[in-house]
Amino acid sequence: MNVMSIPQARRGADADRETEWWRGAVIYQIYPRSFQDSNGDGIGDLAGITRRLTYVASLGVDAVWISPFFKSPMLDFGYDIADYRAIDPMFGTLADFEALIAEAHRLGLKIIIDQVYSHTSDRHAWFTESRSSRDNPKADWYVWADPKPDGTPPNNWLSVFGGSAWRWDSTRCQYYLHNFLSSQPDLNFHNPAVQDAILDTARFWLDRGVDGFRLDALNFLFHSRGLEDNPPAPPDERLGADTPAVNPYRYQRHLYDKNRPEVVAFLKRFRRLLNEYPGAMSIGEVGESRRSLELMAEYTCGGDRLHMCYSFDFLSLEPPTPARIRGMVERFDECAGDGWTCWSFSNHDVMRHASRWAAGLPDPGAYLRMLATLLLSLRGSVCLYQGEELGLTEASIDFEDLQDPYGIQFWPAFKGRDGCRTPMVWSGEAPNGAFSEGKPWLPVAPEHLPLAVSIQESDPTALLNHYRTMLAFRARHPEVVKGDIRFIGESGRVLAFERRLAGRAMLVVAINMGGEQATIALGTRACEAIPGFDAGGRFEQGELTLRPYGCWFARTEDGGGE
Repeated sequence: MNVMSIPQARRGADADRETEWWRGAVIYQIYPRSFQDSNGDGIGDLAGITRRLTYVASLGVDAVWISPFFKSPMLDFGYDIADYRAIDPMFGTLADFEALIAEAHRLGLKIIIDQVYSHTSDRHAWFTESRSSRDNPKADWYVWADPKPDGTPPNNWLSVFGGSAWRWDSTRCQYYLHNFLSSQPDLNFHNPAVQDAILDTARFWLDRGVDGFRLDALNFLFHSRGLEDNPPAPPDERLGADTPAVNPYRYQRHLYDKNRPEVVAFLKRFRRLLNEYPGAMSIGEVGESRRSLELMAEYTCGGDRLHMCYSFDFLSLEPPTPARIRGMVERFDECAGDGWTCWSFSNHDVMRHASRWAAGLPDPGAYLRMLATLLLSLRGSVCLYQGEELGLTEASIDFEDLQDPYGIQFWPAFKGRDGCRTPMVWSGEAPNGAFSEGKPWLPVAPEHLPLAVSIQESDPTALLNHYRTMLAFRARHPEVVKGDIRFIGESGRVLAFERRLAGRAMLVVAINMGGEQATIALGTRACEAIPGFDAGGRFEQGELTLRPYGCWFARTEDGGGE
């Protein structure tokens, strides 16, 4: 497979870029089961990722985030970890991981690994010991509670995956807490020994050369010791990524089972560890629908907590609009101070945005190009999910092929997460899209084959090459990577803003997010359109006219050059 040469903009970085490489970085998420199979068993692996790193580097991204590849019974496909320090044999060996890191670093890519600290698998040795009695050395490493006098669970807390968040254990004759599957018991982070053990696992991977961690379900780390009942949520708060009637989890305000203030103290401990490894970074996932931006700010401000967070705000069914984008960015900046965010439109847990937002549009390709331009122009870092750069849509999975327990539980009203986890398509002609020589663990979607890498690379107008163009543009403009943002003008369909560095207005960006021509007044500022990035608009006498989904970049009068 031919790939474009690796962008040179990342090479020869100065010391500041080495220690703060994460600020404004573009991170490419790899779901290892579905990226590249190297041994024909139908499941992607570490050696397969290593094989495809040249392609990833050719995109122009800064880092790779790899979803869990640790020892696991795979009941939640790696997010149920049985040993934090062991690689599951289906993905390879520690030597395979070391080879992956070496190749990534050779290509100028950082490696971020997923860490699931809020819970383990029930097959983890810690839980095996904890459940064996009420007085063993790890008896308090998980969240145990006695039943109510009538034998029912301690409170009304619900699992994200449906039903009670409590599971009865007949050995201890107590309930244990599981915010997710019943096979994923929650660790008790109120116990300092648990925090110490988790920090030791992080040090284990830092010593092996990883550049950072993505912390899964970060806001679930602590619970209220009082085990109070959660209050009901008003009907207008029951909306989310799935329909409200499907999952009763959204019928509660989760005041006591997550989002607890104790999270901040642990994050400070975690940051002190990372500070021992210059350049090591952290990014937290905030799975919260009501006050996600406030939590992101709380977890990243002050320089002694996480480096950045991302939320599900742009992973919802609601399509982005200029007003929504502006409101979220400005609100985060207002409450975060010196905090930093990371934006994303898709990941392994939600329907792909090519289906969420672009399905049924007259020109979905133009819309997806506009979204890529938007995402890569905002203030903050960016996460791209594998296949997003190809415009992959949500695959339709038959029930008999379904793997995700979330989808199996709520079928057919909610089909789970398998549709966004189907294999990457590398070739439009090869069996299984060149993902595997064996039967893939999830079917390759036939409609994805015409979008394969091999086909798009030869088409300069393809979405893949638009991503490459925008990533190269971003790398050349430090004001886009690290600068401030100030929104300008008022328009129902056009989002316009300046990106500034060191207090100077350097770039003007205008994006028509609608499918009709639109005009916005930019005032008297002098704007010099950037060749190659101005075809979407016409600027005359202070007014900018943009074609449908058109994007326009210009230097201001006092701006810098290319």
